[in-house]
Amino acid sequence: MSVEGVKYIAVAVVMLSTIGSAFAIAKIGSTGLEGMARNPEASGSILTAMILAIAFSEALAIYALVVAFLILFG
Repeated sequence: MSVEGVKYIAVAVVMLSTIGSAFAIAKIGSTGLEGMARNPEASGSILTAMILAIAFSEALAIYALVVAFLILFG
């Protein structure tokens, strides 16, 4: 197997971690909406916490993308 083939396999493995981030964002969104539906008075604080958690989860996916680019083009 050539070095290029190993690079592409490594990039594919790194990008699999974005699946976890997508599931986390979906779970955060559904749980946040359920919490807002159950307690509409607390929707402001729930929304703030939800957006912050989604940003942290999305940051992990962006880090994986950066690592994949470093493997591919580095």
